[in-house]
Amino acid sequence: QVQLVESGGGLVQEGGSLRLSCVASGRSVSSNGMGWFRQAPGKERESVATINYNGSNKYYADSVKGRFTISRDNAKNTVYLQMNSLKPEDTAVYYCAVAWYSGGRLDETDYDYWGQGTQVTVSS
Repeated sequence: QVQLVESGGGLVQEGGSLRLSCVASGRSVSSNGMGWFRQAPGKERESVATINYNGSNKYYADSVKGRFTISRDNAKNTVYLQMNSLKPEDTAVYYCAVAWYSGGRLDETDYDYWGQGTQVTVSS
């Protein structure tokens, strides 16, 4: 079993930045892809950014390309999401997840373990 705990969410003004962190426990996830997803009120969950097991491949939703950066530190069993130039439409609960394999596609069906989420609110 893998437990995931997200942190770093909060309230920020439009144009601001936040850095989300997600720490995995229970076992090493260094062989697994990881990802960030989000769900806004009244909307379905959507993919944001994903990364393969060693960080050599990263994938981004079109809506966040050039603004968000995903990274990971396998020594710390942690994945990060640096979010810059935030917009009100980025407001959502952000979830991290661990894939069942080493890749990291933008497809949530690839992900077995999910965190509880952290709220990000961007004010205009």
